[in-house]
Amino acid sequence: MPHPSPFKHHRFPCDIILCAVRWYLRFPLSYQDVVDLLEERGIFVDRSTVYRWVQKFAPELTKRTETRLRRASLDWHVDETYIRVGGKWRYLWRAIDANGQMVDFRLTAPRDAKAAKAFLNKAIERVRLHRPVTICTDKAHAYRRVIRDINHRYDPHFDSIRHIDRKWRNNLIESDHAAMKRLLGYRQSFRSLRSAKVTLSGLETIRTIKRGHIHHKQPGIRGEIEFIRGLFETSA
Repeated sequence: MPHPSPFKHHRFPCDIILCAVRWYLRFPLSYQDVVDLLEERGIFVDRSTVYRWVQKFAPELTKRTETRLRRASLDWHVDETYIRVGGKWRYLWRAIDANGQMVDFRLTAPRDAKAAKAFLNKAIERVRLHRPVTICTDKAHAYRRVIRDINHRYDPHFDSIRHIDRKWRNNLIESDHAAMKRLLGYRQSFRSLRSAKVTLSGLETIRTIKRGHIHHKQPGIRGEIEFIRGLFETSA
């Protein structure tokens, strides 16, 4: 039985909706910027409409891209950065592989061993059979304890995950944080945890598509557009 189209009951065609969502997630634009760009093309919407499109279709884009992802390498780089949500600092935990491919992310209020453990368990569960061989972090003590506990859970007699805590070895994810922050621009302050998670999920997915960490994508911007259109064409 086919799934109902996510575009059902929307006044605008799917190509316009996907274009607006892609613009917002790919470039450091505000909702008003997207509205202005659409208006230049004779399409009149308001900011709240673009916001609702992003909140609805960003998770859908992430879900549909999951099955096209390339397998992440077994060498991970893990670190946390921070963004403002509801006027408060929240911590964004991120893991990428040696090729810069996003493994997973998690947004939390605390920055402690419990949050680190929850994030790493979530990331490892996501890749399932392809657990990392090495995890490179900074020198935060929480990571060493958490990785030791994870190793003990899988095999108490063998350190299946090797922990590397030389800060200079983690420059890859530090640079990736900076690229993400530039993309967020002045959107680094979100109103709610839910909208922050949805937007970040969409941003990470679009960056994954742009970098070619997926199967069956042609190069360049046209390749990105066609890939995203193809994800939704059966339900449009």
